[in-house]
Amino acid sequence: MSLISENIRFLRKRKGLTQEQMAERLGIKRSLVGAYEEGRAEPGLGTLLTLAKLFELSVDALISEELWHDEALKKAQQRDIEGKKLRVLSISVDKEDNENIHLVPQKASAGYLNGYADPEFVGELPTFYLPIFNDGTYRAFEIKGDSMLPLTSGTIIIGRYVEDWRGLRDDKTYVLVTKTEGIVYKRVFNHLKNNQSLSLVSDNKAFESYEVKADEINEIWEARAFLSTEFPNADMSLEKLSSMVIKLQEEIKHLKS
Repeated sequence: MSLISENIRFLRKRKGLTQEQMAERLGIKRSLVGAYEEGRAEPGLGTLLTLAKLFELSVDALISEELWHDEALKKAQQRDIEGKKLRVLSISVDKEDNENIHLVPQKASAGYLNGYADPEFVGELPTFYLPIFNDGTYRAFEIKGDSMLPLTSGTIIIGRYVEDWRGLRDDKTYVLVTKTEGIVYKRVFNHLKNNQSLSLVSDNKAFESYEVKADEINEIWEARAFLSTEFPNADMSLEKLSSMVIKLQEEIKHLKS
């Protein structure tokens, strides 16, 4: 019997599911679950992704570790929490085998919270390809609201998938897919090493910062570019502001004299 077969049988029983119940969860026939557990068949990628979500483990752990040993299972679960292992991530490729960038428009954001790991749901999202983004998996999100001005509501943020959350950089912007706040685009300050939470800060100071726990986050995407129909206002550049401050200081000195 193969490693994956042993793991599936052990994890199913540990979760208190019959083969029939697990087959319903996976959307397959009960006989196929039996074939997986007896080593007569191996689950495809789509089924592996669903199994990983069901058992709250990484695909890597399912296919490569002896999870029926308590210590191995605990370590695999801890690694998944800390962000060391691959999370469930659905992707697709075009005819030239280039990985697509899937767009999550505002109207699909609610559905994405439940379907982010579902290959069928992700496969129905609009896609495009940009050759400059070839160093990872990318996704595009249409943001809502004015919390990140000067980027306005409707701006599309293109983000690169973050596998290891411990590598998040303070004061950088990320798109976070969260269970409680939905899809948010914020400036992040990383506290995961200490108390397993992140501080999320808006560029628009009218919005208060807040904390989000690691177990409330499904995905994190590092912001790499944005698409907008509104161009930045050149009059608000740092050079312009600096010049204004210097002129004001000179006028104050002149008035004092």
